[in-house]
Amino acid sequence: MGSITLDHVTKSFGAVTIIPDISLDIRDGEFVVFVGPSGCGKSTLLRLIAGLEDVSGGKIMIDGADVTNAHPAQRKLSMVFQSYALYPHMSVRGNIAFPLKMEGASKEKIDEAVGNAAAILNLTDYLDRKPRQLSGGQRQRVAIGRAIVRQPKAFLFDEPLSNLDAALRVAMRLEISELHKKLGTTMIYVTHDQVEAMTMADKIVVLNAGRIEQYGTPLELYSKPANRFVAGFIGSPKMNFIEGAEAARFGAHAIGVRPEHFTVSQEAGSWKGVVGVAEHLGSDTFLYVKSESGDQLTVRTSGEIPVRSGETVHLTPMDGRVYRFDAQGHAIAG
Repeated sequence: MGSITLDHVTKSFGAVTIIPDISLDIRDGEFVVFVGPSGCGKSTLLRLIAGLEDVSGGKIMIDGADVTNAHPAQRKLSMVFQSYALYPHMSVRGNIAFPLKMEGASKEKIDEAVGNAAAILNLTDYLDRKPRQLSGGQRQRVAIGRAIVRQPKAFLFDEPLSNLDAALRVAMRLEISELHKKLGTTMIYVTHDQVEAMTMADKIVVLNAGRIEQYGTPLELYSKPANRFVAGFIGSPKMNFIEGAEAARFGAHAIGVRPEHFTVSQEAGSWKGVVGVAEHLGSDTFLYVKSESGDQLTVRTSGEIPVRSGETVHLTPMDGRVYRFDAQGHAIAG
């Protein structure tokens, strides 16, 4: 079991409050991603769950037991950090086995656990190598293997892919998602990359200045953002926002349209504009359009659209795809 509950958790460093007040329920077996801009408190929140930081107020419970003041080792959680933190003088086998050796486990138990973890992570052929003989992705798998052998109630990942190149990030993203399916263990994953959040999570926690802006499935956050912050953070490229007379026509202080929710015509449409830059990427084309009202709009459309920089286009939002927001940034229903 690995359910985790935060009950009005707060965290302050002196007079500076990092986490004002957070309550959250994570069910056993869920893959939950904490996402938000730098400084939003996501890593601090993860460290509070792990016990690496003391809470200033509130309670943390794991499987219904209060662990607020429990030592990190007593929480039975495993953490994987941004840096691999491997011992360079030890083999892959030694690095994976290290937590069990520290616990005084028998050689038979260690060998079985290391063998199982290596098989899950495709590291069996590398057990006798040193970390310096491995690629970045293989080193990260070793760090995950070291976490697996402890058979934790939950895995905590703190931006584990930040040190990898773009292609390897995609590969490791898939591997961690597959690992979650194999193990069925609760996972909490911290990232500033909303694409990682959207592709990996069962549920996403969007954080801003230490507060939860919205908690839900990726599609809930994409389709029904609670406010302008979430609407602008979830989705890539990010949502276009328009204020002024055009927004007032929709009965809102501001409206939002995602780049993929425009139809593009060279003859007629709701908004007229001039293409500043056209990026033809094969499957997609991104148009950066300056509208007659002065708004800069990003449009994602077919990769085969014959539009060039300097040409005039007409943009029309798709039906039901205009998001409305009040002056405080809250979503307006309907």
